[in-house]
Amino acid sequence: MPSRRDTLKHSAIVAGLLATTGLFPQCAFAYNEGAFKAKSVADVIKALGASAPVESKDVTIGGPDIAENGAVVPLTASTTLAGVKHMLLLVEKNPSTLVAQFNVTDSVEPSFATRSKMGQSSDVYAVAIMNDGKALFAKKEVKVTLGGCGG
Repeated sequence: MPSRRDTLKHSAIVAGLLATTGLFPQCAFAYNEGAFKAKSVADVIKALGASAPVESKDVTIGGPDIAENGAVVPLTASTTLAGVKHMLLLVEKNPSTLVAQFNVTDSVEPSFATRSKMGQSSDVYAVAIMNDGKALFAKKEVKVTLGGCGG
């Protein structure tokens, strides 16, 4: 019976070989570079192939009204809708508008929490992109007293 140490060692070797040969699942490395480089809310939505966003009471955004430190602003995004493909967190005035993208299936509850850097006060968006390409959003203004993006 192989020891735990041997099993971990062999697993690491196999993972290394797969990574160097390019046989690792491509979805592990997949992300939409255009969406993360987009400079506006509309450009992010367009890069992900969704229609123009529409405000919805079924999408909720959470975060502080005033962030004491822009380096660590807690944000949440959720929806009660079925058929969600992606949940996004966007900070309008950040150098990169798209803060987080969560890929969702109906077997995953579309409710997420993360932290973001914010260099200045800005509108923050939670966007649910549906399987049919519709984009629904909720918006909240977050005021930052101490900048976090190099400020």
